[in-house]
Amino acid sequence: MAAYGVAAMYRFVHLPDPEGARELLLGQIQRAGLCGTLLVAEEGLNGTIAGPPAALRGFVDWLRGGGTLGGRFAEVDVKWSTAEDRPFRKTRVRVKREIVTLGVAGVSPVAKEGPGSAGRYVDPAEWDALLDDPGVTVVDTRNDYEVELGTFIGASGAAINPQTESFRGFPAFVREKLDPGRHRKVAMFCTGGIRCEKSTAYLKAQGFEDVVHLKGGILRYLEEVPAERSRFRGACFVFDRRVAVTHGLAETEHELCFACGWPTTAAQRSEPTYRVGVSCPRCVGKHTAEQEARFGMRQAQTQRREG
Repeated sequence: MAAYGVAAMYRFVHLPDPEGARELLLGQIQRAGLCGTLLVAEEGLNGTIAGPPAALRGFVDWLRGGGTLGGRFAEVDVKWSTAEDRPFRKTRVRVKREIVTLGVAGVSPVAKEGPGSAGRYVDPAEWDALLDDPGVTVVDTRNDYEVELGTFIGASGAAINPQTESFRGFPAFVREKLDPGRHRKVAMFCTGGIRCEKSTAYLKAQGFEDVVHLKGGILRYLEEVPAERSRFRGACFVFDRRVAVTHGLAETEHELCFACGWPTTAAQRSEPTYRVGVSCPRCVGKHTAEQEARFGMRQAQTQRREG
């Protein structure tokens, strides 16, 4: 059994006292000996935490309990996986304006129907059929460094890459590249489902009528669909020290370049331009001498702490 359980979770729900929720959640996480980060806002909860499997399950049971925060998280969406090493260095619960930052006021998946509500969920079987439907526009809502690692492939090729550096760039992509008159049905996906809750709500608010998204995101798809039947190619970036996972949520050999933040492969790390913590083949030559010196000092400090 792996040493650590990992739980990626979110729930859009009206939370009138985010600061009070923060204190309650942080205390419970610390008592359980867990690590990771949770974000709370008036629109709900989002984050990933990890720890001994029994303690982690106990925390999720507590979170889903009817008396916890007024029962608001009884239906919290959780994706389970494992890690051999501690996935997070710190334990944090932070109050934010949004639990996933789109930066557009008034777009809330908390709404149950009408403009602004989230799109319809689809399961993996229906999703695979959508990938082969020429009348469906398939959009990967993740950022460019995530898409590069892996994405879904349909009959006409890979899903559309919005080429965003952050989720805040998604509305600009919609304005420039999508049209409700031409793109009659749009299917979207993301890592665990949370970004699609907001991106589908945003599209519906812009007049797109037929909008769907993959329930549970790539993580649930990789967990449920065998590799031999999968339409996902590559690896899925995750926001912890594992960096990426593949089918069956198995860890990959990717590591982050701490100079540019992009994931690297074993082959890239064997190239002479790769310097741990300082540069990788993607970013070599793009930093000043002062920056590289600072990166080198940071790497030396990290090695001393971990050595």
